[in-house]
Amino acid sequence: MDKCKQCGRVLTNDEIGLHKKLFNRGATSFYCIKCCSDYLGVSEKRLKEKIDEFKKMGCTLFQQ
Repeated sequence: MDKCKQCGRVLTNDEIGLHKKLFNRGATSFYCIKCCSDYLGVSEKRLKEKIDEFKKMGCTLFQQ
């Protein structure tokens, strides 16, 4: 189980995929959506929309 490198919360597969997509595909530590939102200065809602967009595009980082 991966945990957020900022707050320690257990991460979802989507949060891990988002971190890899936005920061580094080879990352081994990740931000949860809230900490990612704070870090980037965008809303959590916008990040969730981006996750949906990436999934619709077929991005393999978001496959189960």
